[in-house]
Amino acid sequence: MLSLDRARVLGAQSDGLAVVVTTRPDGSAQASVVHAGVTVNPVTGEPVVAFVVRGPARKLTNLRARPRISVVVRAGWEWLAVEGEAGLAGPDDVLEGLDEGDVAGLLRDIYAAAVGGTPDQWRQLDQAMAAERHTAVLVRPTRIYSNPT
Repeated sequence: MLSLDRARVLGAQSDGLAVVVTTRPDGSAQASVVHAGVTVNPVTGEPVVAFVVRGPARKLTNLRARPRISVVVRAGWEWLAVEGEAGLAGPDDVLEGLDEGDVAGLLRDIYAAAVGGTPDQWRQLDQAMAAERHTAVLVRPTRIYSNPT
């Protein structure tokens, strides 16, 4: 059975790089590369794939209007796709159940899960993340699939 544990392993082998696909207003796919990691949704306690987006990014605009998303993590020829619903937490997006003051810590947790290190090592970026209106994207999996190993 496929799980986010496999996404964590593949992500560690590929510097946390993943392809995310959102949907444009015309229904076409918009793809980009992000640093993503597996972490815990701070409200539900469920494992999620998460990444951080700068405020003006097109993928964020797409997710606000259409929260369905696909995330693909790969290492070599092995890949794992996670489809799901995106929850957003940032200066322009309230995640129900998360205090506004907890967003900076969530962003640090996501960077640590995606890129490595500890949340305290990412604290120095709090000011830059606030100025650039960074938003957390938390993907609750509804479908996980992969190529045969």
